[in-house]
Amino acid sequence: MTQIRQEAEIEAPVERIFAAIVDLRAYDRWLERSNVFEGITDISSDPIALGTTWSEPGPNGVRRGTVTAFEAPTRVTFHQPMTMSPRLLGVIDITVAITLIPKPMSVHVIRVVTVKIPWPLKLVQPIVVWQFRIESARALLALKHFAEGER
Repeated sequence: MTQIRQEAEIEAPVERIFAAIVDLRAYDRWLERSNVFEGITDISSDPIALGTTWSEPGPNGVRRGTVTAFEAPTRVTFHQPMTMSPRLLGVIDITVAITLIPKPMSVHVIRVVTVKIPWPLKLVQPIVVWQFRIESARALLALKHFAEGER
């Protein structure tokens, strides 16, 4: 199991940042599509809450996510195992835990992605983890730009 921890200071209200993170229907407002992120579909509830589920199809497989922790406006966790394409490559077990720590002039955001690689992908694990690290950093930077742009 690998953990990717990334942090950022965002100069915006904690409520705005949290709202952007949990509004799965509006990710296209702040997170551009990429070669691994094509959008979120099949969201089970509105507003998003503990237990909400969704799908995130992509070129490498399909993530089927569930909100497993929800403490507005400071903590949310998404468990989103990805069934690889082709299926014989297995399932990458992914958990994204986001903690928001309000400060007087900003919010300290901690994003921890935990990735468990199935045995068919062990030989390419460094490449897979590198892709997760790049995408996680991209998402955190996009969130910062979006939240600070609405000041």
